[in-house]
Amino acid sequence: MKKEEYKKIFEQEEKHWWYLGMKEITARLLSTVAWGKKNTKILDVGCGTGGMLLFLKQFGKVWGIDLSKEALNYCRKRGLKNILQASTEKIPFPDKSFDLATSFDVLYHQWVKNDLLATQEINRVLKPGGYFLVRVPAYNWLRGKHDRVVYTKHRYTKKELTQKLKISGFRILRATYANTFLFPLIALKRIFERFSSESQDSDVKPTLQIVNRFLTIIFYFEAVLISKVDLPIGLSLFILAQKTTSSSKEKRLPPS
Repeated sequence: MKKEEYKKIFEQEEKHWWYLGMKEITARLLSTVAWGKKNTKILDVGCGTGGMLLFLKQFGKVWGIDLSKEALNYCRKRGLKNILQASTEKIPFPDKSFDLATSFDVLYHQWVKNDLLATQEINRVLKPGGYFLVRVPAYNWLRGKHDRVVYTKHRYTKKELTQKLKISGFRILRATYANTFLFPLIALKRIFERFSSESQDSDVKPTLQIVNRFLTIIFYFEAVLISKVDLPIGLSLFILAQKTTSSSKEKRLPPS
């Protein structure tokens, strides 16, 4: 990702409607498995500029890794300390170190050479019965100028990613698309972009306050819906999974 994109994310991550909405959906999904205990150990794989690390503190003690020095510098500007430069495919922690791992829009990136190896590494550092929440962009046919700017390698379907997680030693608890209400509008935008000039601008940019507030409210209602049911289509994909063990019974979480 280009350096200027990290700066834009750092500036928008605490106020932009998309980030606020994704945090609300994340909170709804994690509230079923992450109990906010102080001794809960959480690893954010591909922590970026650190906005999600700050958010995850409500669920336990957090660590973060990212391949980008630029991103980690922004984490330090936020006062974050438990951060390391590392690849998703070679996580520098011992086996069974964490209760929860998260990965938000990381597996899709060109810097992740082998997403299956990455999910296997995440499984390795989780404790038996530990949880993994992953978010990725959905559907390759939705590729647009934003994907070019942020170095998107691949966009996923639910079936594809659930299969990879199962191979990596996870059982699926929830699998839902997100950013569903705005799907038709943004899908059309992405399709039209294929016929436009090669723009160097991403979708991360300031939004008028009234628009930002309106879109945040839309995301809030979508988060409430996701807390009850899995949505069948959307621009993003969330999967909540649990590390399988031979000694623990499967814990299934109903949609409602």
